[in-house]
Amino acid sequence: MALVANGIGRSFRRVEVLRGVDLAVEPGEFVTIGGPSGSGKSALLSILCGFDRPDVGSVLIRDEELDGAPSWQRCAVLPQALGLAGELTLAENTALPLLLTGSPEARSRSVAVLAELGIGDLADRYPNEVSYGQQQRAALARAIVVEPAVLLADEPTAHVDHASAEVVLTVLRRVADRGTAVIAATHDPRVHAVADRRLRLDKGRLVA
Repeated sequence: MALVANGIGRSFRRVEVLRGVDLAVEPGEFVTIGGPSGSGKSALLSILCGFDRPDVGSVLIRDEELDGAPSWQRCAVLPQALGLAGELTLAENTALPLLLTGSPEARSRSVAVLAELGIGDLADRYPNEVSYGQQQRAALARAIVVEPAVLLADEPTAHVDHASAEVVLTVLRRVADRGTAVIAATHDPRVHAVADRRLRLDKGRLVA
């Protein structure tokens, strides 16, 4: 399995948000997680990527137990906050994970992925010079540029228009087809429609 979560539990201020969550995702599988706002989707993704620790339970990525944030190659994240560095261009932001690996093709590869997402012509612009939807696509480019084992995407179409959403969905599907396990938390029925499996958080538990 690419990712396995066993019995994940998490409470905030004595409110139990996640209760015995179990999840297993195979390489190349695209799984979506639905549920109303406040149901714990973002909390679960934070635990799956090591940004937060569960009160109980464990997470394994490629059969190795998660202990803190893993390398970008093991688990990449598209967060709602995006987290782009304002002093770097979109191409430089996208290239960061590759630069950490010492890749000599960081620039060319980052521009190619931006082009795949329809914003290759914006590669040398800074985040404050493009729309929020274009920033979200750049953040997705940064997440997938190293072809991670697992991709966690929090509301990947939340800030893009209809045409751009279709591009994002095509790329997410293509990333899964290349072997990455994709897990997306979303309210968007279009994202659910292209997934292999749809789950829902209900009273702190994942249900089909």
